[in-house]
Amino acid sequence: MNGSIRIPTPINEPVLSYAPGTPERASLKARLAEMAANPVEVPLIISGEEVRTGDVHEIRAPHDHQQVLGTYHSAGPAEVARAIESSREAWETWSRMAWVDRAAVFLRAADLLAHPRWRDTVNAATMLGQSKTVHQAEIDSACELIDFWRFNCHFAEKIYADQPLSAPGMWNRSEYRPLEGFIYAVSPFNFTSIGGNLCGAPALMGNVVLWKPSHTAVLSNYFLMRILVEAGLPAGVVNFIPGDSSRITDSLLGHPDFAGLHFTGSTGVFQMFWERIGGDIAQYRSYPRIVGETGGKDFIVAHPSADPDAVRTAMIRGAFEYQGQKCSAASRAYVPESLWARMKDSLVEETRSIRMGDPTDFRNFMGAVIDEKAFRKLSAYIDRARESEDVEILAGGGYDDSKGWFIEPTLLLAHDPKYETMCEELFGPVLTIHVYPDDQWRETLALVDSTSPYALTGAVFSLDRDAAREAMDALRHAAGNFYVNDKPTGAVVGQQPFGGSRASGTNDKAGSALNLLRWISARSMKETFDPPTDYRYPFMNAE
Repeated sequence: MNGSIRIPTPINEPVLSYAPGTPERASLKARLAEMAANPVEVPLIISGEEVRTGDVHEIRAPHDHQQVLGTYHSAGPAEVARAIESSREAWETWSRMAWVDRAAVFLRAADLLAHPRWRDTVNAATMLGQSKTVHQAEIDSACELIDFWRFNCHFAEKIYADQPLSAPGMWNRSEYRPLEGFIYAVSPFNFTSIGGNLCGAPALMGNVVLWKPSHTAVLSNYFLMRILVEAGLPAGVVNFIPGDSSRITDSLLGHPDFAGLHFTGSTGVFQMFWERIGGDIAQYRSYPRIVGETGGKDFIVAHPSADPDAVRTAMIRGAFEYQGQKCSAASRAYVPESLWARMKDSLVEETRSIRMGDPTDFRNFMGAVIDEKAFRKLSAYIDRARESEDVEILAGGGYDDSKGWFIEPTLLLAHDPKYETMCEELFGPVLTIHVYPDDQWRETLALVDSTSPYALTGAVFSLDRDAAREAMDALRHAAGNFYVNDKPTGAVVGQQPFGGSRASGTNDKAGSALNLLRWISARSMKETFDPPTDYRYPFMNAE
């Protein structure tokens, strides 16, 4: 193809409001009702074909665990082996395909998802299967994934355009090759868009991917796979293999063609992956790329100059949207005594006003936590807080599993800044607050930095610019995404590349060129137009 091809300039997908009377509200309501009434059978997709293993598991709504949304088939060793072979065959063609042709697949997938037919389906699947409100589903499974697929193409163009200098008489070039082997993509339940990006980013750069979705997000992720197939993704480039994590992982990490891991999930699981890969390093054809975003113990720290209304709103939205099940969710807060006296009552009152229930009732602000395991973990933390002298429950503290896995939005006031809920990741709608003396701002910044092993997101609230700058410096390594006078959640592709360091991951910034660079292996090429024909150099001539 002759011509300097440019990707259409991406813009962030507009977030639809779903306000009463809007066409998108009516359309989505209809799709929700249709999907709830018609359970789906989710197969594996290997080499472009639907595969049914007979090892079937139910998909249930977290907010109504009697509601069966469908079933999914689980991959066994034979299916994993078939998926590996399929990816190896697909690699031969896909890895050599012109990058603009690969980009065309993902640009088309983004347009398909933006259309009401698929937007309604993926949003409805996310709401029902992962208990997200309409707004949380819209900003995730629709807008963020559309942005991932479009902006990734834009960043890929910039990577491929980056070429070295050439001296006279020669031509230097850089070729950005995909990795040799397959990428193992392991996606979480909490963001549908992450599933589409964990498999999509490496595939865009010419790699082949084996994608294992979370068992609690299989429904929405299956529809993403169908979108990619409809967009023209060749068979075998991405193989969709839900199933038992340990069995699939053992098969894939034990294969010499394993070339990389793209992971979002818990810190413990990621460390297990890293240890396993390190132990098997000699058997691989190349050193695998390990990219992971894991946990967080994300903070809000307020200066005495902060606006109490802004801090209160950030706490509620940051801690309780999607039941606190975001890697970036506000989980601990540090508030000065003077500010606390001005905002405590309104914070407690607004927290108690939050509606919780079925996300198909658009009046609800929260749904249920994802499953029984999460419910038991969170209720145990609340029970211990109720018995502890180091903390008091200001609001919430209730939980109910009679219909769904519901945990009330809960505010804890920790007298001890090292109380367990100030330090440990809970991944639920529990915010722990520590009130500090106004004159201990610097000491509090040091406390924020040292309390948690994580470093994902954090926020400072201050109307005093010197204090805000002091917090930015003191907390430089405490958060990979840092916010000033805003909640620590809601990163937008192309605006705030997302990722953290320390125990929060490798900080390879999803939604940026930094992530795409991990999925290529550069080749430097030099072509000389008039090569020398004598080995002797001028310095060797006689005086």
